[in-house]
Amino acid sequence: MVADERAAGYRRRLLAGLAAGIERDGYRATTVADVVRHARTSRRTFYQHFPDKEACFAALLADTTAEMVRRISAAVDPSAPWRAQVRQAVEAWAGCVDAAPALVVSWIRDVPALGPTARRLQHEAMEAFIAMVLRLCDTPRWRDLRSEPVPRDLVVMLLGGLRELSAVTIEGGRRMREVTEVAVRAATALLGPQAP
Repeated sequence: MVADERAAGYRRRLLAGLAAGIERDGYRATTVADVVRHARTSRRTFYQHFPDKEACFAALLADTTAEMVRRISAAVDPSAPWRAQVRQAVEAWAGCVDAAPALVVSWIRDVPALGPTARRLQHEAMEAFIAMVLRLCDTPRWRDLRSEPVPRDLVVMLLGGLRELSAVTIEGGRRMREVTEVAVRAATALLGPQAP
């Protein structure tokens, strides 16, 4: 038990070390030496947990995605009016993006250029977000609003738009909260009642 807790602690430190390196220098410029320096541990410890930097990045993104899904899901009150739920979800997304802007840009821009493991992770992350939106939109409030469930392809468009808006906003030196109103309007238009 103690050994497991110790290993989990090292893993968390290494992931935080990679996140710090990405925040400072970007993913491509961050080395394993940078990760272990930020984590205050050794290369040996790094390689006990991860075979390479890409595997560490994959673990960091998996943990970050799970935390984003948890935070966004927790922010949405299923008993609130549907427009309020959309706002709650988008504001939670913006908060997550603003909390780790460099990591979000790296997830959007760097992962597609990496190997199959990272691309699989990107697919799994998108599936987690899709499942979250479909779950959030499968409540009595939403069923009263729409004659049919929210289509998966519509959710893909919504998430793709949010991801790109996030990247472009951060790359432009702004915070996601500055474009939240635009994102809320777009999400409301996509998810709201459809014309007959």
